[in-house]
Amino acid sequence: MTKTAIEFISKLVSFDTSSYKSNLDLIDYVRDYLAGFGIESTYVYNEDKTKANLFAVIGPNVEGGIILSGHTDCVPVEGQPWDSDPFSVVEKDGRLYGRGVADMKSFSAIALSLVPEMVKADLKRPIILALSYDEEVGCIGAPFMIREIAKQLPKPTAAIVGEPTLMKMVNAHKGVNVYKTTVIGQEAHSSKLHLGVSAVMTAAKLVCFLEGQLNYYKERSFPDSGFEPPYTTVHVGMIEGGTAPNIVSRECSFYWDVRDMPWDKISDITERFETYCAELRDEMRKSASGADIVTEVIAAAPPLAPEDEGAAEMLLRHLTGQNTGSVVPYGTEGGQFQEVGISTVVCGPGSIDQAHKANEFIEVSEVEKAVSFLTKVIDYQAKS
Repeated sequence: MTKTAIEFISKLVSFDTSSYKSNLDLIDYVRDYLAGFGIESTYVYNEDKTKANLFAVIGPNVEGGIILSGHTDCVPVEGQPWDSDPFSVVEKDGRLYGRGVADMKSFSAIALSLVPEMVKADLKRPIILALSYDEEVGCIGAPFMIREIAKQLPKPTAAIVGEPTLMKMVNAHKGVNVYKTTVIGQEAHSSKLHLGVSAVMTAAKLVCFLEGQLNYYKERSFPDSGFEPPYTTVHVGMIEGGTAPNIVSRECSFYWDVRDMPWDKISDITERFETYCAELRDEMRKSASGADIVTEVIAAAPPLAPEDEGAAEMLLRHLTGQNTGSVVPYGTEGGQFQEVGISTVVCGPGSIDQAHKANEFIEVSEVEKAVSFLTKVIDYQAKS
């Protein structure tokens, strides 16, 4: 079965689904493959229908399903010094090399390779395959699919998100939130500052405010949480504005992100920020009625919170013998499943250390572990 799994990994990797490209060729391939077993697929498109999520129910359409979730997109390869074609899997020294083998096409490919076993098993409860788009640009696609799953299907027992964890059970991760704030001021000659409103200097105040928010959470850290760093982080990563040194700037924009701990509320940060924006906006408009501060959400993926005696974690304990969960610093679609009331864990083959870099690889031994694990999932769902 490992050979078949590797063949499927090679097939999924062969589709260049870099996030700026369509994933429809891969999704159509999966649909046609499943149709060969009489399994119907449901598409959930993006707005312009250039990309799609897919979910499919294998087995009876009843409560108690286990969702196997993976994203189909990968990060671009441009500018990276690969030793081989990133979209042709190379097996060497017990490793598979190719874009997406770790993050995270292998999990979905292994699940697809086991579809014949699922069909033969006479499942009593379903296995639900869920493939998403645009995870790499902010977990944008999955929420549309998750809402349809929650609306159309009997309630699943658990979701397993197959991001690379070296097959360890992960029950918590931080959220990922990205914002763009644009400040509109009023231009003037820099020798007459009182006639203008500086967008750059106002933006600087906002950046300093956000640094204060970071310090606020540093002082309220959770050293025993397993997270590194053990607190919610607030960070400004890009800023651009102004025209010339002697012109009071009319516009300045900056991007900022928040990596929130599962027990912190992102709304607390955004509400404090908006309150401060309102204060600055009122002050700016005393000199320039058209002045403004506007913040837009670029990406928002909630954290995955530990579930006390949660169904997903209990399932993983039963199937793997792992008694405790671990945490990871990166975000996944797990929190989005959790938001609609589906118990969720993250567990998949490969290491996140190999993701997003040239010569990305996964150990064949990790593929073998995942085959063994998903075979246990099939057996579990086949029991009455």
